Amino acid sequence: MPAANPCINICRMDLAGKYCQGCRRTTVEIGLWESMTEVQRIEVLADLPLRALGRGASQQPTSGRP
Repeated sequence: MPAANPCINICRMDLAGKYCQGCRRTTVEIGLWESMTEVQRIEVLADLPLRALGRGASQQPTSGRP
C-alpha cells in the first residue's frame, strides 16, 4: 500500500514560511510528493510528528530527499 498523502486541506505556511500548518511538509515536499519514491515519502512521513512539535529532524533536505 502506498504511503498516504498527509494533506488535511489546511494549506497555509507557518510564520517562518518553512512548513505547511496542516501537513507540516515543506513547499518542496508538497510539490514533489507525486514524483517521490515510496522510501522518500516514508522518510518525510516519519519526520512529520517531530515537526509538529517544533523539533523537525530535517532542517534542510538531505541528498537522498527532495
